[in-house]
Amino acid sequence: MDAIKDFFNFFADPRVFFTLTLSLLILLVWKRETFASTRVGWGLQIFLAVFFGFGLFDENFRLIIAKPDNVPIVALIFLLIFFTWYSIREGVLNDKRIADGKPPIEKEEEGRVWVWPDLVYTELICLVLCSVVLILWSILLKAPLEQPANSAATPNPSKAPWYFLGLQEMLVYFDPWLAGVVLPSLIVVGLMAIPYIDTNPKGNGYYTFIERKAEITIFLFGFVVLWSSLIVLGTFLRGPNWNFFGPFEYWDIHKLEALTNVNLSEYVWVRGLGTGMPDNWFLREFLGLALTGVYVVVLPVVMAKTWCKHYLEKMGPVRFYIGAFLFLSMLSLPVKMLARWLFNLKYVVAIPEFFFNI
Repeated sequence: MDAIKDFFNFFADPRVFFTLTLSLLILLVWKRETFASTRVGWGLQIFLAVFFGFGLFDENFRLIIAKPDNVPIVALIFLLIFFTWYSIREGVLNDKRIADGKPPIEKEEEGRVWVWPDLVYTELICLVLCSVVLILWSILLKAPLEQPANSAATPNPSKAPWYFLGLQEMLVYFDPWLAGVVLPSLIVVGLMAIPYIDTNPKGNGYYTFIERKAEITIFLFGFVVLWSSLIVLGTFLRGPNWNFFGPFEYWDIHKLEALTNVNLSEYVWVRGLGTGMPDNWFLREFLGLALTGVYVVVLPVVMAKTWCKHYLEKMGPVRFYIGAFLFLSMLSLPVKMLARWLFNLKYVVAIPEFFFNI
């Protein structure tokens, strides 16, 4: 039993957790025909049920999973896995039909129904079922109310609501002005800009994968890897003092992680050249500013002239460069996370004189 718990605790390490999540996404896209089988879909749900059922016998696991705040996240994990599997399955089935010269399933099932009684009966059934679930939920689970707020007794860990845990996790790797203002704004603007950037009419109204490989892969990467996995990580694996804990590990408030986060300029001047840090901020942060400029300005041009050349021709320069900037902004999160985990890199550019850190 302890060996099984140690096995799962090993995967709670953020480097292993993120690598595993990314590897599973790559495997999902590569072997989507296998993933789309009913056997795999049921197998994933059974595995999750067995895992959580096994974990409930462990006191440390039960304390975290059974918290009223965390129970909805457990349900969301099951729903996330199911709907990801279902969407891939429907896309694979439609791709096979399209390859055989048949229309998508949704096109054949198109038809109109009457509001009364068809739609009203369906809504009534949903209303009754949701009411039953909410009543049972309120009876079985206590409301997660705590003591009145006290500035002298701050909860440890202090966590945002589950839907903000992804943003709270980003605060570990980015300066607050980036993680709390710029990146969330780019997320909202990016979602608003998608219909104007991606004008491909294929896939509208029906599931597919082959017709929209890049778009679906980027969406899964952003939603599953960079958003949902961060919520799971922040909910179940972030404990006191914002340290990482395994699912079967006791949340020891006295646990201390010996971390020495170093800025890129310190790596260059202190550790690399063995000298003191220059007083001039531009000279001190020149390498970081140059790397940031290459990433934001030069890399999109390289993409346009190499492996993304056909997207430039299809989308035009304006839409392509806006889309490339938004994509690279999204990609900056895993880049910064890996740099922190592997090299203890805090900031690429650190200019406290102007409160500007990247």
